Amino acid sequence: MEASGIKFIRLEFTDIFGLMKSITIMTEELDKAFSGKLMFDGSSIDGFASIEESDLCIIPDPATFSAMPWSPHEAVVGRMICDVYTPDGVPFEGCPRYILKKALNEAKTMGYTFNVGPEGEFFLFKTDEKGQATFDILDTAGYFDLTTVDRGELVRLNIILTLKQMGFKIEASHHEVATGQHEIDFKYDEGLASADKWITFREAVKYISKQHGLYATFMPKPFSGQNGNAMHCNQSLFKNNKNAFYEPDQPDGLSNIALNYIGGLLNHSRGMVAIANPIVNSYKRLKPGYEAPVNIAWSTSNRSTLIRIPVARGESTRIELRNPDPTANPYLIFALMLRAGLDGIKNKIEPPQAINKNIYQLNDIQIEPLPRDLKEAIEEMKKDTLVRETLGDHVFQNYIVVKEKEWDTYAEHVHKWEIDHYFKKF
Repeated sequence: MEASGIKFIRLEFTDIFGLMKSITIMTEELDKAFSGKLMFDGSSIDGFASIEESDLCIIPDPATFSAMPWSPHEAVVGRMICDVYTPDGVPFEGCPRYILKKALNEAKTMGYTFNVGPEGEFFLFKTDEKGQATFDILDTAGYFDLTTVDRGELVRLNIILTLKQMGFKIEASHHEVATGQHEIDFKYDEGLASADKWITFREAVKYISKQHGLYATFMPKPFSGQNGNAMHCNQSLFKNNKNAFYEPDQPDGLSNIALNYIGGLLNHSRGMVAIANPIVNSYKRLKPGYEAPVNIAWSTSNRSTLIRIPVARGESTRIELRNPDPTANPYLIFALMLRAGLDGIKNKIEPPQAINKNIYQLNDIQIEPLPRDLKEAIEEMKKDTLVRETLGDHVFQNYIVVKEKEWDTYAEHVHKWEIDHYFKKF
Protein backbone atom coordinates (compact mmCIF):
# COMPACT_ATOMS: atom_id res chain seq x y z
CA MET A 1 0.00 0.00 0.00
CA GLU A 2 2.83 2.39 0.85
CA ALA A 3 4.55 1.55 -2.43
CA SER A 4 1.35 2.29 -4.35
CA GLY A 5 0.60 5.51 -2.48
CA ILE A 6 -2.70 4.12 -1.20
CA LYS A 7 -4.27 6.29 1.48
CA PHE A 8 -7.69 4.69 1.91
CA ILE A 9 -8.86 1.10 2.20
CA ARG A 10 -12.41 0.04 1.40
CA LEU A 11 -13.39 -2.99 3.46
CA GLU A 12 -16.12 -4.98 1.72
CA PHE A 13 -18.45 -7.86 2.58
CA THR A 14 -21.87 -9.03 1.42
CA ASP A 15 -25.14 -9.55 3.24
CA ILE A 16 -26.92 -12.89 2.86
CA PHE A 17 -28.55 -11.66 -0.36
CA GLY A 18 -25.23 -10.89 -2.01
CA LEU A 19 -25.51 -7.09 -1.76
CA MET A 20 -22.21 -5.34 -1.18
CA LYS A 21 -21.59 -3.50 2.09
CA SER A 22 -18.46 -1.51 2.84
CA ILE A 23 -16.66 0.89 5.12
CA THR A 24 -13.66 3.01 4.15
CA ILE A 25 -10.77 3.57 6.56
CA MET A 26 -7.39 5.26 6.42
CA THR A 27 -4.46 2.88 5.98
CA GLU A 28 -3.17 3.67 9.48
CA GLU A 29 -6.36 2.10 10.89
CA LEU A 30 -5.60 -1.32 9.35
CA ASP A 31 -4.06 -2.75 12.53
CA LYS A 32 -7.35 -2.07 14.27
CA ALA A 33 -9.24 -3.88 11.49
CA PHE A 34 -6.91 -6.90 11.47
CA SER A 35 -7.23 -7.26 15.25
CA GLY A 36 -11.05 -7.47 15.09
CA LYS A 37 -11.77 -4.08 16.64
CA LEU A 38 -13.74 -2.64 13.72
CA MET A 39 -17.33 -3.07 14.90
CA PHE A 40 -20.62 -2.44 13.11
CA ASP A 41 -24.34 -2.77 13.78
CA GLY A 42 -25.45 -6.12 12.35
CA SER A 43 -29.13 -5.42 13.07
CA SER A 44 -29.09 -2.69 10.40
CA ILE A 45 -28.27 -5.22 7.66
CA ASP A 46 -31.07 -7.44 6.33
CA GLY A 47 -30.83 -11.00 7.60
CA PHE A 48 -27.72 -10.47 9.74
CA ALA A 49 -28.50 -10.08 13.44
CA SER A 50 -31.26 -9.16 15.85
CA ILE A 51 -31.09 -5.87 17.73
CA GLU A 52 -30.20 -7.56 21.02
CA GLU A 53 -27.14 -9.29 19.51
CA SER A 54 -26.19 -6.73 16.88
CA ASP A 55 -22.48 -6.11 17.57
CA LEU A 56 -20.34 -7.70 14.87
CA CYS A 57 -16.89 -7.03 13.47
CA ILE A 58 -15.20 -7.42 10.10
CA ILE A 59 -11.67 -8.72 9.60
CA PRO A 60 -10.03 -8.15 6.19
CA ASP A 61 -8.55 -11.02 4.19
CA PRO A 62 -5.16 -9.71 2.96
CA ALA A 63 -5.21 -12.23 0.08
CA THR A 64 -8.00 -10.14 -1.47
CA PHE A 65 -6.07 -6.87 -1.46
CA SER A 66 -6.16 -4.87 -4.67
CA ALA A 67 -5.92 -1.27 -5.72
CA MET A 68 -9.18 0.09 -7.15
CA PRO A 69 -8.19 1.38 -10.59
CA TRP A 70 -11.23 3.60 -10.93
CA SER A 71 -10.51 5.67 -7.79
CA PRO A 72 -9.33 9.32 -8.10
CA HIS A 73 -5.56 9.55 -8.60
CA GLU A 74 -5.16 12.11 -5.82
CA ALA A 75 -6.70 9.70 -3.30
CA VAL A 76 -5.72 6.20 -4.37
CA VAL A 77 -8.04 3.63 -2.82
CA GLY A 78 -7.37 -0.04 -2.14
CA ARG A 79 -9.83 -2.69 -1.12
CA MET A 80 -10.01 -5.94 0.80
CA ILE A 81 -12.87 -8.39 1.21
CA CYS A 82 -13.72 -9.24 4.80
CA ASP A 83 -15.05 -12.05 6.93
CA VAL A 84 -17.61 -11.27 9.62
CA TYR A 85 -17.02 -12.29 13.24
CA THR A 86 -18.73 -11.96 16.61
CA PRO A 87 -17.08 -9.78 19.28
CA ASP A 88 -15.69 -13.02 20.79
CA GLY A 89 -13.69 -13.74 17.65
CA VAL A 90 -15.98 -16.54 16.48
CA PRO A 91 -16.97 -16.66 12.77
CA PHE A 92 -20.46 -15.21 12.40
CA GLU A 93 -22.90 -17.88 11.25
CA GLY A 94 -24.61 -15.41 8.95
CA CYS A 95 -21.43 -14.57 7.00
CA PRO A 96 -21.83 -15.90 3.43
CA ARG A 97 -18.05 -16.20 3.00
CA TYR A 98 -17.85 -18.41 6.10
CA ILE A 99 -20.60 -20.66 4.73
CA LEU A 100 -18.63 -21.22 1.52
CA LYS A 101 -15.43 -21.84 3.49
CA LYS A 102 -17.15 -24.62 5.44
CA ALA A 103 -18.26 -26.32 2.21
CA LEU A 104 -14.76 -26.01 0.75
CA ASN A 105 -13.29 -27.57 3.89
CA GLU A 106 -15.62 -30.56 3.49
CA ALA A 107 -14.37 -31.02 -0.07
CA LYS A 108 -10.80 -30.72 1.17
CA THR A 109 -11.31 -33.53 3.71
CA MET A 110 -12.41 -35.71 0.78
CA GLY A 111 -9.26 -34.75 -1.13
CA TYR A 112 -10.92 -32.36 -3.58
CA THR A 113 -10.28 -28.81 -4.73
CA PHE A 114 -13.38 -27.05 -6.05
CA ASN A 115 -13.02 -24.74 -9.07
CA VAL A 116 -15.71 -22.44 -10.47
CA GLY A 117 -15.89 -20.25 -13.55
CA PRO A 118 -19.02 -18.06 -13.62
CA GLU A 119 -20.06 -16.34 -16.86
CA GLY A 120 -20.96 -12.68 -16.47
CA GLU A 121 -23.89 -11.23 -18.45
CA PHE A 122 -25.33 -7.72 -18.10
CA PHE A 123 -27.32 -5.06 -19.97
CA LEU A 124 -26.19 -1.50 -20.70
CA PHE A 125 -28.70 1.35 -20.58
CA LYS A 126 -28.34 5.06 -21.27
CA THR A 127 -28.57 7.63 -18.47
CA ASP A 128 -30.24 11.05 -18.43
CA GLU A 129 -28.66 14.49 -17.99
CA LYS A 130 -28.61 13.94 -14.21
CA GLY A 131 -26.81 10.61 -14.55
CA GLN A 132 -29.89 8.62 -13.57
CA ALA A 133 -30.63 5.32 -15.31
CA THR A 134 -33.22 5.32 -18.08
CA PHE A 135 -34.89 2.35 -19.75
CA ASP A 136 -33.34 3.33 -23.08
CA ILE A 137 -31.12 0.46 -24.25
CA LEU A 138 -27.64 1.30 -25.55
CA ASP A 139 -27.69 -0.66 -28.82
CA THR A 140 -29.69 -3.00 -31.04
CA ALA A 141 -26.88 -5.44 -31.80
CA GLY A 142 -27.16 -9.21 -31.44
CA TYR A 143 -24.99 -12.24 -30.71
CA PHE A 144 -21.31 -11.73 -31.69
CA ASP A 145 -22.13 -8.64 -33.76
CA LEU A 146 -19.27 -6.40 -34.87
CA THR A 147 -18.42 -2.97 -33.51
CA THR A 148 -20.36 -1.18 -36.25
CA VAL A 149 -23.57 -2.04 -34.36
CA ASP A 150 -22.12 -3.16 -31.01
CA ARG A 151 -21.87 0.21 -29.25
CA GLY A 152 -20.84 -1.42 -26.00
CA GLU A 153 -17.46 -2.75 -27.09
CA LEU A 154 -15.46 0.23 -25.78
CA VAL A 155 -17.12 -0.13 -22.37
CA ARG A 156 -16.33 -3.85 -22.30
CA LEU A 157 -12.70 -3.22 -23.24
CA ASN A 158 -12.31 -0.69 -20.42
CA ILE A 159 -13.94 -3.10 -17.96
CA ILE A 160 -11.52 -5.82 -19.09
CA LEU A 161 -8.45 -3.56 -18.70
CA THR A 162 -9.65 -2.59 -15.22
CA LEU A 163 -10.18 -6.20 -14.19
CA LYS A 164 -6.75 -7.19 -15.52
CA GLN A 165 -5.22 -4.50 -13.30
CA MET A 166 -6.99 -6.24 -10.40
CA GLY A 167 -5.48 -9.63 -11.25
CA PHE A 168 -8.22 -11.17 -13.42
CA LYS A 169 -7.42 -13.41 -16.38
CA ILE A 170 -10.01 -12.56 -19.02
CA GLU A 171 -10.87 -15.30 -21.51
CA ALA A 172 -13.40 -13.59 -23.82
CA SER A 173 -15.96 -10.83 -24.22
CA HIS A 174 -18.72 -10.29 -26.75
CA HIS A 175 -22.17 -8.91 -27.41
CA GLU A 176 -24.83 -11.37 -26.25
CA VAL A 177 -28.11 -12.46 -27.89
CA ALA A 178 -30.42 -9.74 -26.57
CA THR A 179 -30.17 -6.10 -27.62
CA GLY A 180 -27.93 -4.16 -25.26
CA GLN A 181 -26.69 -7.37 -23.59
CA HIS A 182 -23.01 -8.13 -23.02
CA GLU A 183 -20.85 -10.92 -21.63
CA ILE A 184 -17.36 -11.01 -20.13
CA ASP A 185 -15.83 -14.35 -19.13
CA PHE A 186 -12.89 -14.62 -16.75
CA LYS A 187 -10.80 -17.69 -16.02
CA TYR A 188 -12.03 -20.12 -13.40
CA ASP A 189 -10.47 -20.16 -9.96
CA GLU A 190 -10.73 -21.96 -6.64
CA GLY A 191 -14.22 -21.56 -5.14
CA LEU A 192 -13.58 -18.78 -2.61
CA ALA A 193 -11.37 -16.74 -4.94
CA SER A 194 -13.95 -17.11 -7.70
CA ALA A 195 -16.78 -15.85 -5.47
CA ASP A 196 -14.61 -12.89 -4.43
CA LYS A 197 -13.89 -12.17 -8.08
CA TRP A 198 -17.57 -12.31 -8.97
CA ILE A 199 -18.57 -9.58 -6.53
CA THR A 200 -15.57 -7.55 -7.72
CA PHE A 201 -16.66 -8.10 -11.33
CA ARG A 202 -20.16 -6.78 -10.62
CA GLU A 203 -18.72 -3.73 -8.88
CA ALA A 204 -16.27 -2.98 -11.71
CA VAL A 205 -18.95 -3.31 -14.39
CA LYS A 206 -21.15 -0.82 -12.54
CA TYR A 207 -18.37 1.72 -11.98
CA ILE A 208 -16.84 1.64 -15.45
CA SER A 209 -20.26 1.81 -17.12
CA LYS A 210 -21.06 4.87 -15.02
CA GLN A 211 -17.84 6.52 -16.18
CA HIS A 212 -19.11 6.07 -19.75
CA GLY A 213 -22.42 7.71 -18.92
CA LEU A 214 -24.21 4.36 -18.88
CA TYR A 215 -26.02 2.17 -16.38
CA ALA A 216 -25.25 -1.54 -16.13
CA THR A 217 -27.87 -3.90 -14.73
CA PHE A 218 -27.58 -7.56 -13.80
CA MET A 219 -31.37 -7.85 -13.53
CA PRO A 220 -32.21 -11.31 -14.94
CA LYS A 221 -34.99 -10.29 -17.36
CA PRO A 222 -35.35 -6.59 -18.21
CA PHE A 223 -37.30 -7.34 -21.43
CA SER A 224 -39.99 -9.88 -22.16
CA GLY A 225 -39.47 -11.67 -25.46
CA GLN A 226 -35.67 -11.58 -25.22
CA ASN A 227 -32.93 -13.60 -23.53
CA GLY A 228 -32.12 -12.69 -19.95
CA ASN A 229 -28.96 -12.43 -17.86
CA ALA A 230 -27.52 -15.69 -16.57
CA MET A 231 -24.61 -16.62 -14.35
CA HIS A 232 -23.79 -20.03 -15.81
CA CYS A 233 -21.54 -21.79 -13.29
CA ASN A 234 -18.82 -24.01 -14.78
CA GLN A 235 -17.45 -26.23 -12.02
CA SER A 236 -14.96 -29.01 -11.54
CA LEU A 237 -13.25 -31.03 -8.83
CA PHE A 238 -9.52 -31.68 -8.83
CA LYS A 239 -7.82 -34.43 -6.85
CA ASN A 240 -4.04 -34.86 -6.70
CA ASN A 241 -3.79 -32.07 -9.30
CA LYS A 242 -5.91 -34.02 -11.79
CA ASN A 243 -9.45 -33.33 -12.98
CA ALA A 244 -11.63 -35.82 -11.11
CA PHE A 245 -14.43 -35.44 -13.68
CA TYR A 246 -12.37 -36.80 -16.59
CA GLU A 247 -12.00 -40.48 -17.42
CA PRO A 248 -10.94 -41.12 -21.03
CA ASP A 249 -12.07 -44.77 -21.04
CA GLN A 250 -15.60 -43.94 -19.91
CA PRO A 251 -18.50 -42.95 -22.22
CA ASP A 252 -18.32 -39.24 -23.05
CA GLY A 253 -15.05 -39.10 -21.08
CA LEU A 254 -16.93 -38.56 -17.81
CA SER A 255 -15.81 -40.33 -14.66
CA ASN A 256 -18.15 -41.93 -12.14
CA ILE A 257 -17.28 -39.03 -9.84
CA ALA A 258 -18.62 -36.62 -12.47
CA LEU A 259 -21.81 -38.63 -12.96
CA ASN A 260 -22.46 -38.84 -9.22
CA TYR A 261 -21.77 -35.11 -8.89
CA ILE A 262 -24.36 -34.47 -11.63
CA GLY A 263 -26.76 -36.77 -9.79
CA GLY A 264 -26.34 -34.75 -6.61
CA LEU A 265 -26.87 -31.43 -8.38
CA LEU A 266 -30.05 -32.70 -10.05
CA ASN A 267 -31.29 -34.24 -6.81
CA HIS A 268 -31.07 -30.92 -4.94
CA SER A 269 -31.79 -28.59 -7.85
CA ARG A 270 -35.34 -27.66 -6.78
CA GLY A 271 -34.19 -26.93 -3.23
CA MET A 272 -31.37 -24.66 -4.46
CA VAL A 273 -33.42 -22.57 -6.88
CA ALA A 274 -34.44 -19.90 -4.35
CA ILE A 275 -30.72 -19.20 -3.83
CA ALA A 276 -29.70 -19.53 -7.50
CA ASN A 277 -32.67 -17.44 -8.68
CA PRO A 278 -33.44 -15.23 -5.70
CA ILE A 279 -35.79 -12.51 -6.95
CA VAL A 280 -39.26 -12.39 -8.48
CA ASN A 281 -37.84 -11.34 -11.85
CA SER A 282 -35.52 -14.38 -11.94
CA TYR A 283 -38.41 -16.62 -12.98
CA LYS A 284 -39.30 -14.46 -16.00
CA ARG A 285 -35.96 -15.64 -17.43
CA LEU A 286 -36.59 -19.35 -16.77
CA LYS A 287 -38.90 -19.77 -19.73
CA PRO A 288 -38.75 -22.12 -22.76
CA GLY A 289 -37.10 -20.82 -25.91
CA TYR A 290 -34.54 -18.43 -24.42
CA GLU A 291 -31.64 -20.82 -23.69
CA ALA A 292 -32.67 -20.88 -20.03
CA PRO A 293 -33.51 -24.19 -18.31
CA VAL A 294 -37.01 -25.03 -17.19
CA ASN A 295 -36.62 -28.77 -16.54
CA ILE A 296 -34.36 -30.93 -14.39
CA ALA A 297 -32.21 -32.77 -16.91
CA TRP A 298 -28.65 -32.91 -18.18
CA SER A 299 -26.98 -33.11 -21.55
CA THR A 300 -23.63 -33.41 -23.27
CA SER A 301 -24.70 -31.45 -26.32
CA ASN A 302 -27.45 -28.83 -25.90
CA ARG A 303 -28.27 -25.69 -23.94
CA SER A 304 -31.91 -26.42 -23.14
CA THR A 305 -31.07 -28.56 -20.10
CA LEU A 306 -30.36 -27.52 -16.52
CA ILE A 307 -26.88 -29.06 -16.69
CA ARG A 308 -24.68 -29.05 -19.78
CA ILE A 309 -21.30 -30.72 -20.20
CA PRO A 310 -19.17 -28.49 -22.47
CA VAL A 311 -17.31 -30.34 -25.20
CA ALA A 312 -13.78 -29.81 -23.78
CA ARG A 313 -12.24 -32.82 -22.04
CA GLY A 314 -9.02 -33.61 -20.19
CA GLU A 315 -8.14 -31.00 -17.58
CA SER A 316 -10.93 -28.77 -18.95
CA THR A 317 -13.74 -31.25 -18.21
CA ARG A 318 -16.44 -29.38 -16.33
CA ILE A 319 -20.11 -29.31 -15.42
CA GLU A 320 -22.12 -26.22 -16.30
CA LEU A 321 -25.14 -25.41 -14.13
CA ARG A 322 -27.27 -23.07 -16.23
CA ASN A 323 -30.06 -21.76 -14.01
CA PRO A 324 -28.20 -19.36 -11.64
CA ASP A 325 -28.49 -15.68 -12.48
CA PRO A 326 -26.30 -12.69 -11.52
CA THR A 327 -28.52 -11.64 -8.60
CA ALA A 328 -27.53 -14.79 -6.68
CA ASN A 329 -25.15 -14.51 -3.75
CA PRO A 330 -22.07 -16.29 -5.18
CA TYR A 331 -20.87 -17.53 -1.79
CA LEU A 332 -24.17 -19.23 -1.03
CA ILE A 333 -24.85 -20.75 -4.45
CA PHE A 334 -21.25 -22.01 -4.80
CA ALA A 335 -21.52 -23.62 -1.35
CA LEU A 336 -24.80 -25.28 -2.29
CA MET A 337 -23.56 -26.53 -5.67
CA LEU A 338 -20.50 -28.04 -4.05
CA ARG A 339 -22.32 -29.73 -1.19
CA ALA A 340 -25.02 -31.07 -3.53
CA GLY A 341 -22.32 -32.54 -5.76
CA LEU A 342 -20.44 -34.01 -2.81
CA ASP A 343 -23.69 -35.53 -1.57
CA GLY A 344 -24.01 -37.22 -4.96
CA ILE A 345 -20.47 -38.58 -4.68
CA LYS A 346 -20.82 -39.81 -1.10
CA ASN A 347 -24.16 -41.51 -1.77
CA LYS A 348 -23.33 -42.61 -5.34
CA ILE A 349 -26.40 -40.88 -6.77
CA GLU A 350 -26.85 -41.92 -10.39
CA PRO A 351 -28.20 -39.25 -12.74
CA PRO A 352 -30.99 -40.12 -15.18
CA GLN A 353 -30.11 -40.70 -18.83
CA ALA A 354 -28.73 -37.64 -20.59
CA ILE A 355 -31.14 -35.87 -22.94
CA ASN A 356 -29.31 -34.63 -26.02
CA LYS A 357 -32.34 -33.27 -27.86
CA ASN A 358 -34.03 -29.91 -27.52
CA ILE A 359 -36.15 -30.31 -24.38
CA TYR A 360 -38.45 -27.48 -25.45
CA GLN A 361 -39.63 -29.63 -28.37
CA LEU A 362 -40.07 -32.93 -26.48
CA ASN A 363 -43.64 -33.90 -25.72
CA ASP A 364 -43.33 -37.67 -25.33
CA ILE A 365 -41.39 -37.80 -22.03
CA GLN A 366 -42.09 -36.41 -18.60
CA ILE A 367 -39.31 -34.34 -17.03
CA GLU A 368 -39.63 -32.75 -13.60
CA PRO A 369 -39.75 -28.96 -13.93
CA LEU A 370 -37.93 -26.30 -11.97
CA PRO A 371 -40.10 -24.07 -9.75
CA ARG A 372 -42.00 -21.53 -11.85
CA ASP A 373 -41.95 -18.65 -9.35
CA LEU A 374 -40.24 -17.47 -6.19
CA LYS A 375 -43.06 -18.71 -3.97
CA GLU A 376 -42.73 -22.30 -5.24
CA ALA A 377 -38.93 -22.08 -4.97
CA ILE A 378 -39.18 -21.03 -1.32
CA GLU A 379 -41.45 -24.00 -0.56
CA GLU A 380 -38.95 -26.36 -2.22
CA MET A 381 -36.11 -24.79 -0.26
CA LYS A 382 -37.92 -25.53 2.99
CA LYS A 383 -38.04 -29.25 2.11
CA ASP A 384 -34.34 -29.74 1.37
CA THR A 385 -32.35 -30.66 4.47
CA LEU A 386 -29.02 -30.32 2.68
CA VAL A 387 -29.83 -26.70 1.83
CA ARG A 388 -30.65 -26.03 5.47
CA GLU A 389 -27.49 -27.76 6.71
CA THR A 390 -25.31 -25.88 4.23
CA LEU A 391 -26.71 -22.44 5.00
CA GLY A 392 -27.18 -23.02 8.73
CA ASP A 393 -30.38 -22.22 10.60
CA HIS A 394 -29.58 -18.52 10.92
CA VAL A 395 -29.26 -17.80 7.19
CA PHE A 396 -31.87 -20.40 6.19
CA GLN A 397 -34.59 -18.90 8.38
CA ASN A 398 -33.75 -15.24 7.79
CA TYR A 399 -33.52 -15.76 4.04
CA ILE A 400 -36.95 -17.38 3.90
CA VAL A 401 -38.57 -14.67 6.03
CA VAL A 402 -37.30 -11.87 3.76
CA LYS A 403 -38.08 -13.70 0.52
CA GLU A 404 -41.61 -14.61 1.61
CA LYS A 405 -42.22 -10.95 2.38
CA GLU A 406 -40.81 -10.02 -1.04
CA TRP A 407 -43.16 -12.48 -2.75
CA ASP A 408 -46.20 -11.31 -0.76
CA THR A 409 -45.48 -7.68 -1.64
CA TYR A 410 -45.20 -8.57 -5.32
CA ALA A 411 -48.33 -10.75 -5.28
CA GLU A 412 -50.41 -7.98 -3.69
CA HIS A 413 -49.25 -5.31 -6.13
CA VAL A 414 -51.51 -4.38 -9.06
CA HIS A 415 -49.34 -4.44 -12.18
CA LYS A 416 -49.70 -2.49 -15.42
CA TRP A 417 -50.37 -5.74 -17.30
CA GLU A 418 -53.51 -6.27 -15.19
CA ILE A 419 -54.74 -2.76 -15.87
CA ASP A 420 -54.09 -3.13 -19.61
CA HIS A 421 -55.92 -6.47 -19.84
CA TYR A 422 -58.77 -6.18 -17.36
CA PHE A 423 -59.63 -2.54 -16.60
CA LYS A 424 -61.75 -1.92 -19.72
CA LYS A 425 -62.92 -5.52 -20.08
CA PHE A 426 -64.86 -5.85 -16.85
